[in-house]
Amino acid sequence: MAMGGKAGEVFTEINVTPLTDVFLVLLVIMILIAPLVNQAVLKVDPPAVGGNPPPKQDPNDAKITVDVSKEGQIKIDGNIINPPDTANCMKAIQAAQTKAGKQDIPLILNSDEDALQKYVVAVMDASAGCNIKKLSILPPRAN
Repeated sequence: MAMGGKAGEVFTEINVTPLTDVFLVLLVIMILIAPLVNQAVLKVDPPAVGGNPPPKQDPNDAKITVDVSKEGQIKIDGNIINPPDTANCMKAIQAAQTKAGKQDIPLILNSDEDALQKYVVAVMDASAGCNIKKLSILPPRAN
C-alpha cells in the first residue's frame, strides 16, 4: 500500500481505531449498567416504635407540629398546606415562628408509614430554610 508523500516524511495522522475501540467498550459498559442505576431505591427505615418516649415539655412552650399523611396532605399546626411544597411549608413555619414571637422553636414531624418521601423532605427543607435547630421525627403512626 503506497502512502502519499515524500520518502522520510513523518506520519502525522491520528489513528482513530484504538480510540473507536475505547468508545465502543465504554458504550457497552454504560448500556449494561444503566438499567441497574434506575432500579436503585432509597430505603430509609423509620425509627422503631417503642423506643424512648420524647421528653416531657411544658405546655406553655411553643412548638410546631407537622403531620404528613399517606395521601400527601401536610398539616402544620392543624392548617392544611395546599399545594404541599417547600415554599408553602416555609410560609406556614414562618407564620408559626412569628406567632410564637421567636425563631428558635422545636418542630415535631409526624408522618404516616406510607407517606411519600418527597413530602417529608419538603417539610425538612422548609424547616432548614426557616433556621429550625430542633427537629424531632416521631415514629410512624399505627394504621
